[in-house]
Amino acid sequence: MTSWRNFFKTRIAEQAGSYDSGIDARIINRELSWLDFNSRVLALASDTGVPLLERCRFIAIFSSNLDEFFQIRVAALKGQIAGEVRTKTPDGRTPQHQLDDIRGIAKNLVAQQERVWMDELVPQLAEHNIQISTWTDLTAADREHLTGVFESRIFPVLTPLAVDPAHPFPYISNLALSLAIVVRDPKSGEERFARVKLPQTFPRFFQLPNTFNFVSIEEMVSANLTKLFPGMEIVQCHAFRVTRNADLSVDDEDAEDLLVAIEMELRRRRFGKAVRLEVPDAMSEDLIALLIDELEIDADDVTRHASFIDLTSLNQIANLNIAPLRHAPWPPLTAGRLQAVEDGERSIFSVIRDRQLLVHHPHESFSSSVETFVQQAATDPDVQSIKMTLYRTTGDSAIAKYLIQAAERGKQVAVVLELKARFDEARNVTWAKELEYAGVHVTYGIVGLKTHSKCVLVVRNDPDKMRRYVHIGTGNYNANTARLYEDIGFFTCEDAIGSDATELFNFLTGYAKEPDYKVLLVAPRQLRKRIIALIDKEATFGDAGRITFKMNSISDPQIIEALYRASAAGVKVNLIVRGICCIRAGVAGMSENISVRSILGRYLEHSRIYRFEHGLDDNEPLHLIGSADMMGRNLDGRVEVLAPLTHPKHRMWLDTVLGFLLDNESTHFSLNNDNTWTRVGTFTDSGDPQKKLHEWVVATQVR
Repeated sequence: MTSWRNFFKTRIAEQAGSYDSGIDARIINRELSWLDFNSRVLALASDTGVPLLERCRFIAIFSSNLDEFFQIRVAALKGQIAGEVRTKTPDGRTPQHQLDDIRGIAKNLVAQQERVWMDELVPQLAEHNIQISTWTDLTAADREHLTGVFESRIFPVLTPLAVDPAHPFPYISNLALSLAIVVRDPKSGEERFARVKLPQTFPRFFQLPNTFNFVSIEEMVSANLTKLFPGMEIVQCHAFRVTRNADLSVDDEDAEDLLVAIEMELRRRRFGKAVRLEVPDAMSEDLIALLIDELEIDADDVTRHASFIDLTSLNQIANLNIAPLRHAPWPPLTAGRLQAVEDGERSIFSVIRDRQLLVHHPHESFSSSVETFVQQAATDPDVQSIKMTLYRTTGDSAIAKYLIQAAERGKQVAVVLELKARFDEARNVTWAKELEYAGVHVTYGIVGLKTHSKCVLVVRNDPDKMRRYVHIGTGNYNANTARLYEDIGFFTCEDAIGSDATELFNFLTGYAKEPDYKVLLVAPRQLRKRIIALIDKEATFGDAGRITFKMNSISDPQIIEALYRASAAGVKVNLIVRGICCIRAGVAGMSENISVRSILGRYLEHSRIYRFEHGLDDNEPLHLIGSADMMGRNLDGRVEVLAPLTHPKHRMWLDTVLGFLLDNESTHFSLNNDNTWTRVGTFTDSGDPQKKLHEWVVATQVR
């Protein structure tokens, strides 16, 4: 293979001056593209080929996604507006223009979501005797049973908070479900506002015995309010929910102790500025006005709901153990070459020495591959050191426990732990302390950058030499998400990758300039330049050129412009983009050779695969896998790693995977040249690419 250094020496110089960020029609707005993505998630809730309870889960995923969007993206826009920022995005929108568009689209999507829930899913659930009842729907016996549950379990933990001169308006925590209540003194006629926070330690829905009939906690509390406000008349009672700014604001350079700074920011996050208020249609305008005033938000920040608030709770319904209404289980299998490891016949290091190993999660077991790799490294007396990046993990992470065992056995263990992994900060702070206490060398990466790469480096004293074993993945070291996210893991003891991995960890934990890696593509200094150089080289082959990217998102204007140049040269560009997609497809004179599709299904398509038909050597394709999406945050603000796969079987295997995803018989969404998306096929009358892929992986044990 041609060396990266020689190849890029000639290619990178050709990129200067190629980017013009002022051409707004060439870029799709990032925020609106994200809303398009969430609308595709919602579309799966209407697909009758998807099992009924799984359709309920897509409703919940839609809501959860929207919650995060408001907490982070909308909150950031509101902050820019407050700071009078008028800078336009590459598509020509100011922050205020974006916020105005978002409000209208988001409200329409929520209305569509509720129509799907109430008009499609509720009647179909009822056909299977699954229902969420109101208090008035219940029989006297059911009410008596639930009143008993309320009095014994719920009532003791409730705290009614009245608002009067002696009691200020209570703080409403982020995403907490509350009741807004107006009570009247029957003697004086005086009315008071009160708030009751519904406890999050209870399920949202309580199940009646021997049925699939559920009643929400707010229905139970509302029906028993006289116990909370004895002697008072209940004038109004409505559920509501507040969304707050949940982004962390930590300046690495100003923080003397990043761990302490993160802990302080986590405490402050609770008090982030309100950005959205969700209320039912039935709430009076006076009560809404009171909440708007006390929360200091705009009337445009209010979302009215015809159904119950917070449909993320439908996960509880989706988890019902009713096999015909759920996806058939696909138990992960042990990759063929690892079966001898599982049987205790060989070590995983012996298998990797024979040949590089590729595994595909969740079809193939995360436990028998990645966790076994770290476990054997921790216990093998010949292993000298373990170095690892950790971005997201679980609260009971087996991998973190193996690292602690390794340190306790006297091995040198170093972990680059990302404290700023969004919504996992608290868990990572806890692990940082536990790992440090056990003697693990814990660092937090490079100032100003998130360490997003997925890499493990194990140094082992083999009989012939000291050898470096490396795992590079597209997904997190998280056993829970490894069962839900589609990802790829690559194991190798190739000298060049081992050398680069060593340089990477020295850069992350030490004090040095970023090295010029021989094989790996590493952000932020090199990755964008090298990807653009590869795109521009492919363009020199004209109609014979082929580029295929599979990724979560693409929004970087420089990468997009490079792909437009390739398209203009005749290169066929096939993009598989799960989420945000700011590139335009099929536009005459700009992107007529670019096609974009989005594939969503039972697994979250999380792996990143980048394929260039002519690669470094004109006669050999290049396949890259790793952690990086083609977004500015990945290319400029994170440490990312892409690794080339050189074994013919691995490259053939990746081509087969891409073939399943690009097959026109496979269900997908296609991006049109007017920036709209079209659903192609359904899971009833067209192939499920994830199912086909799973069946193929099960039948193919050659990697």
